[in-house]
Amino acid sequence: MQLFIITGGPGAGKTTLIDFLKSKGFSTVPESARSVIKDQVRINGDGVPWKNKYLYARLMFKESLEAYHEISDTCSDRIIFFDRGLPDTLCYMNMENIPVSEEFSKTIKKTIYNKKVFILPPWDKIYENDTERKQSWDEAVLTYDRMKETYMDLGYDVVTVPTGTVEGRFDFILKHICLC
Repeated sequence: MQLFIITGGPGAGKTTLIDFLKSKGFSTVPESARSVIKDQVRINGDGVPWKNKYLYARLMFKESLEAYHEISDTCSDRIIFFDRGLPDTLCYMNMENIPVSEEFSKTIKKTIYNKKVFILPPWDKIYENDTERKQSWDEAVLTYDRMKETYMDLGYDVVTVPTGTVEGRFDFILKHICLC
């Protein structure tokens, strides 16, 4: 399977790396969490983590699953990078003590990405809050730890991408997927 996830805690450089991969000609899928927040803020909706965490998680799950199916149904041979995957929503739900339904758990297990998942560690040099990212540094570190644990529990091979330039991170990933 050529669907690779890039994950990690907030503010670790995932979106910057995804944008760089896109600029180099790779197909990418943007993070659902940010688009859910932007859409909900635009319509003054409740599906944001600071209002209704359950609704927010459901919207993230729905958008992530739709993106997965759209891509996996049409692009079987191309390499595609996802800015987070469905297991990220599972991690969020577990961290926030949101009940995980049996249907959700089954869907996560049936939704197959490449077994190699790239995780970006917390990096205080680049971490900053913005309108969608309101977590503290400590929350970002905890999210990273829990994200790594979630993917490993699901049987993924979690590869830590070292901090450094976006070019260096790009090269690191290419070496790990044998495209150098």
